[in-house]
Amino acid sequence: MTATEAYELTTQGGATDFARLIEACELFGPYCLIGGLAVNCYVEPVYTLDADLVMVASGLSALAARLDEQDFKIEEHLHSVYATAHGSDLQIEFTTDERYQAFLARAQPAKVLGILVRVACLEDVTQGKLWAYGDPQRRLSKRKKDELDLIRLAEAYPHLKSCYPSELIQQIDRG
Repeated sequence: MTATEAYELTTQGGATDFARLIEACELFGPYCLIGGLAVNCYVEPVYTLDADLVMVASGLSALAARLDEQDFKIEEHLHSVYATAHGSDLQIEFTTDERYQAFLARAQPAKVLGILVRVACLEDVTQGKLWAYGDPQRRLSKRKKDELDLIRLAEAYPHLKSCYPSELIQQIDRG
């Protein structure tokens, strides 16, 4: 069984919904994958139900309308837009945080769940994880997942530690 087939089964159609999502993203301007699925492009993958993306700000409302037409449920929040397909466990989040817009210009193509996707570059994925890890408003469980992703990245790319907070560097160095 391929990773895509396994993901399709465990998310009840999430791989198919992810493919539909990326197809729609391609129509509305630059986008890139950030978050856990993006981390998985650079290190040994771990399972996640989330697909976190950034879309060029001028295209997000049109994309949300298109996804709504394709029976995705759309919810707008203060700093994000969520999309879910009926019956699927895939949780899609588009950040509206302006800091991520710069990631679009540096995104690179990579295979994710069997399809070619624009993924934030390694340094940008790391920066996004650092922002999330350092956000005191995030739930502790989410921050711990971000911490784990940062540790995984540092183990594979030690030079990244230079931008980590000192307490995280000490934790990694204690190993």
